[in-house]
Amino acid sequence: MNCPRYPGFMTSNLPREALPAEYASALEDYEADLTVHQTVSEHTRRAYCADAQSVLEFLVRAAGGEPIALRDVELANLRHWLMEIHENGASPSTAARRIAGVRSFFTFLRRSGRIEASPAERLQAPKKPGRLPAVLKQSAAETVLANTAQTPSADMEQTTEPTPVQLRDRAMVELLYATGMRVSELTSLNLDSIDFTNKLITVVGKGRKERRVPFGGPSEAALNAWLDKGRDALAAEPEALFVGVRGKRIDPRQVREVVGRATAGYSDSPRLSPHGLRHSAATHMVENGADIRQVQEMLGHASLSSTQIYTHVSLQRLKDTYRQAHPRA
Repeated sequence: MNCPRYPGFMTSNLPREALPAEYASALEDYEADLTVHQTVSEHTRRAYCADAQSVLEFLVRAAGGEPIALRDVELANLRHWLMEIHENGASPSTAARRIAGVRSFFTFLRRSGRIEASPAERLQAPKKPGRLPAVLKQSAAETVLANTAQTPSADMEQTTEPTPVQLRDRAMVELLYATGMRVSELTSLNLDSIDFTNKLITVVGKGRKERRVPFGGPSEAALNAWLDKGRDALAAEPEALFVGVRGKRIDPRQVREVVGRATAGYSDSPRLSPHGLRHSAATHMVENGADIRQVQEMLGHASLSSTQIYTHVSLQRLKDTYRQAHPRA
């Protein structure tokens, strides 16, 4: 069975059995290795298999006659393959993913003794164009947060007093903006994650790394309202801080829907995601003078470079304000 085809590179449409014997054997063994020994999904296995076959077909076409032996493949050959997929419309992100597949294939060839070293290790992925994240305007943040408890879910009618669901939604949006935590971190919070005495939350981030993040008075008030008047009406899950209407721990999809409704019309994009609130919290802190390393610690970024995008957002805001306000701009 041949690997699936993907757009963005030319192929000679060779069936696997038409490849040189060395290539076909290596491809078959690689696919078996992905299936048996590596913890990859079926989608990833199929994609990596297609990447390997595409580069092998390229080597057949490039040789013109006697195919190059796998042990003789050089970085230059792979760069020519990369150039071809660029010329045939692959985006930078698509090309980067294909490179990952080719690196995996050549790593297998080295492990299985077919080659001495992998030429793909030095094959560089193209840089993705930088894109500033959409963020909530500071002037709109207060309005959004104040209106969250009055924004009914799609399946609920507005009432005079906030419903348990609305109290939950207000507390979730407040916490996301106040702390900049990820949606997965929010949904994994337990009741004992909150230290009301010191106004700190214990957050379990990527790699199961814990950090303690402060929260302020508005978040404290929203949490107390949810815990005092809302949670007991919904909760069946004994530990989870936030639960859905059926009482189980809330899932990220529900949180995304809540944030989308709450922020519609108030940001640079029609609806923000929870990650947009994370961007907003970090950007507003930087704009108001926070040290970038303190923001890094709050967000749980392992690398400072991940946090520095927020300085770029702030500079962009500064330039926009300058163009709008300065008579000589």
